[in-house]
Amino acid sequence: MSPSLRRLLGPRLARTPLQRDTIPLACDDGRVIEVLRVRDPRAKRMRLSVAERGARLTLPPAASDLAGQRFLHEHRAWLVAQLDAQRVDGIEPLVAFASTTLPLRGSARPLSWHAGRYARIDEDGDTLRFTVPARVTAATVRRALRDFYETEARADVGRWLPRYLPGLPTAPARIRIRPMSSQWGSLASNGVLALDLALVLGRPQAFEYVLVHELCHLVHADHSRAFWREVEARFPAWRDERDYFHAEGRRLKTALHLLLAG
Repeated sequence: MSPSLRRLLGPRLARTPLQRDTIPLACDDGRVIEVLRVRDPRAKRMRLSVAERGARLTLPPAASDLAGQRFLHEHRAWLVAQLDAQRVDGIEPLVAFASTTLPLRGSARPLSWHAGRYARIDEDGDTLRFTVPARVTAATVRRALRDFYETEARADVGRWLPRYLPGLPTAPARIRIRPMSSQWGSLASNGVLALDLALVLGRPQAFEYVLVHELCHLVHADHSRAFWREVEARFPAWRDERDYFHAEGRRLKTALHLLLAG
């Protein structure tokens, strides 16, 4: 497609909705994997990816369904390996009065269930006390869990932030904590700092590193050598935490998705 034609069709392509459906993939070990197939008008080639929500096959407009099936079949071994690598043992969608542990700050915390008027989670020593109404819905349980994780994450940030504010040109305008699909944190041009809710599931040092990383973008907006010198000065062990995310990051995001899955 020529540049002029692309400019002409660009806005129309941007408005074209993605076509989505799910196709099964039979694996050599007997498993059947549900793969999200997405036909994207902006895609230039077929692409297979794995994220916390599962497997996704992206097809450009000109690719046929048969070509997509062949591509998926040719890469099924890679897909199985990627899904196995992100599997989180012991993590299932949260079920009232059935689930027994919850991940928090790098460990599995015992979970006890109690009947009460409102859905809420409180710490009782090492145990997490989950109080729910007798006829609680799954959505209410998930909402209470998300609120608990956000409260705990904000408590961590509140402990760490004063230590790193000195020397910064300004403080973040606001801090948002929410599930993020690929990033662990970001700093918008308006000063809003976003952090992934899954961070509170992992070890605290890794969470603290992400906070420091994003705060250093208040000094240097890029990832230049000057930026990394700033990170080094404020958090010398940042390389260990980067390695931790390479090894465990996908599992953390997958665990949060499973726990909050509807």
